[in-house]
Amino acid sequence: MKDAAAKVKRAAAHPDRPGEKCQAPAASWRPVVDRARCEGKRDCVDVCPHKVFEVRTIDEADFAALSFFARLKVRAHGKQTAYTPNADQCRACGLCVVACPERAITLVRS
Repeated sequence: MKDAAAKVKRAAAHPDRPGEKCQAPAASWRPVVDRARCEGKRDCVDVCPHKVFEVRTIDEADFAALSFFARLKVRAHGKQTAYTPNADQCRACGLCVVACPERAITLVRS
């Protein structure tokens, strides 16, 4: 738990944090995960105050859509990747974007 709290504090203080600092209405923004970059490290899960993310085994269709080298990378990381089953709860705080060590998450307006 201490590690998660430290991640949140570090992400909240990041000067390049995008979005609206959790002031946006729900579902006006959504996080997009670049599966070719994501290594399933769970930092997004740890910092998201609205439980938008989960890390699980990549879907076969998503895996098949990756380039050869991206498939190798995903396989090397246990085929784990982030998904956003609760994207409609996103408030654009931007914590996930700056917490992700692979820079695999962007925020886009819905």
